[in-house]
Amino acid sequence: MISSETKSPAEQGLPSKPEVGLVVTMAFKTVSGVKSVNEDAVAAAQAPNQHALVNKGICALIADGVSSAEAGREASEFCVNTFVQEYYRTPDTWSVSQSGEKTLSSINLNLFKKSHAFTQQEKGYLCTVSALILKSRTAHFFHAGDSHIYLLRGGQVKLLTRDHTVNIGGGKNILARAVGMDSSLQIDYGKQPLEEGDLFLLSTDGVHDFMSPDELSAILLSKLNEQQRCDSLVQLALKNGSDDNLSCALVQVNSLSQESRDDFNSKLTRLPFPPDLEPGMSLDGYRIERELFASSRSQVYLVSDQESGQQMVMKTPSVNFQDDISYIDRFIREEWIGKRIDSKYVVKIITQTRQRNFLYYLMEYVPGLPLDKWMMQNPLPAPKLAICIVKQIALALQAFHEMETIHQDLKPGNILIDENAKIKVIDFGSVFVAGIAEIFVPLEHTGALGTASYSDPHYLQGKNTGVQGDIYALATISYELFTGQLPYGEKIEQCQNSFDFAKLRYRPANEMNPRIPLWFDRALEKGVSIDLSVRYSRLQDFVADLSKPNPVFLQDDPKVSKSRGLLFWQLMSGFWILMLVIVVVLFSTS
Repeated sequence: MISSETKSPAEQGLPSKPEVGLVVTMAFKTVSGVKSVNEDAVAAAQAPNQHALVNKGICALIADGVSSAEAGREASEFCVNTFVQEYYRTPDTWSVSQSGEKTLSSINLNLFKKSHAFTQQEKGYLCTVSALILKSRTAHFFHAGDSHIYLLRGGQVKLLTRDHTVNIGGGKNILARAVGMDSSLQIDYGKQPLEEGDLFLLSTDGVHDFMSPDELSAILLSKLNEQQRCDSLVQLALKNGSDDNLSCALVQVNSLSQESRDDFNSKLTRLPFPPDLEPGMSLDGYRIERELFASSRSQVYLVSDQESGQQMVMKTPSVNFQDDISYIDRFIREEWIGKRIDSKYVVKIITQTRQRNFLYYLMEYVPGLPLDKWMMQNPLPAPKLAICIVKQIALALQAFHEMETIHQDLKPGNILIDENAKIKVIDFGSVFVAGIAEIFVPLEHTGALGTASYSDPHYLQGKNTGVQGDIYALATISYELFTGQLPYGEKIEQCQNSFDFAKLRYRPANEMNPRIPLWFDRALEKGVSIDLSVRYSRLQDFVADLSKPNPVFLQDDPKVSKSRGLLFWQLMSGFWILMLVIVVVLFSTS
């Protein structure tokens, strides 16, 4: 709630308290069977807290590593463990389908890239997946491969999934779809209303392929508890000759919430934007201390939790976009992206445990200055300090890249630096997340994502250059730290197309700061090269070349050549002096 003339949640049709009531019992079993290695993985996870139970529900999933792949076990374990972590980090205002599909798509791309690190055929990180999420009064399921999800209701067992296999003759089937098989994941999604007493079974083919439907139903209908039924299913499959790993999970619905939750679109339309906030006002238990930043797109406030006294930063959307669904989706996505990045060099998103009545999110409060203001107060800092700042920013970017994300708007204004020269990268508004575009239509933007002085010129022409784009921004910031200038000057702000960018000429950094050695300048020049074939493709290579001389950059360095020549003549002179001494000694002794 907010202490102003704004309507209360009840007056706006919002729930006044969290919904409760969903209670389940879960059990699982996984064994290697006759095989020496168990490539199956199972996760049956209760929500971490009541807030997550209401907004995210309860999840269970099962994965079966593809036996012909070299890293099937690693793939299945990564899939289930990462899903449980990442799903609960997605924004509260995302629907289950959106949260699940984006999480699985990110996992798929990660495994696909790992798979392509192998050059041998049929080697890599591949697994099937079947995931079940129970939220409020609805069951949601996601599926790729040949694992199964069954529902027992009213004495009848129903298979909810279909196998993604192709018959190649001779009674053999091969998988046509799996996590990690392709750069984009085709996932089956379905949902249906829940009833009290529903029982869900998730199983791998080592279980359900080795028993008849009647045998499976008999165990599910028995009076055994959930764990005993899991054990019985595995034992029966082994008795019937299962030659594969065996895994299953059971989820019994004991009670349901009293009312269902609205899905994503209705949430977006009913969750209001906060009004303009003033110091002293209170919103959802957070007291507004002062405004830190405001633009036409968003506002940022310093707030304090009225229960704990903790200071935080609240970001709110601009009322200018309250009817723009694409803008709302991007704003909500910022929170999810921030939760996925775990680095001491990136501002942390605070997970909320109270229900939100307005659209906003919270971040940790970082005392300090934006780097652009710090550079104005500290022109041309000592090289040791400057390179320390550059390395911290690189570590922040590395944390983004490890999660298959590109910042795309790295600039001094989006980097905070404290009195100890420790930095944190902020702002997730322009971040690109690889692996989700194939599921959701990319958002349309009017104008460039980043700022022209620091953004890769290819961004400004509508091309995503991935990691190389972030390297360009880091190299530009590095150039500015060491020179106080920009590598292409102010003209880059006026460039509109490729012909304009082609006219730009790099300004050697050692002309701006004579103390900069040639090898260092050449690393900067390579980092900001507009030609992608010249620019660094790996972040660590750029940082390495700034940290110590790259021999390639020294080959025609006149200072190095002069010093080498001087050393040569010094050695030759020493040699001739030594020979002269020897000759004199020989003559004197003769």
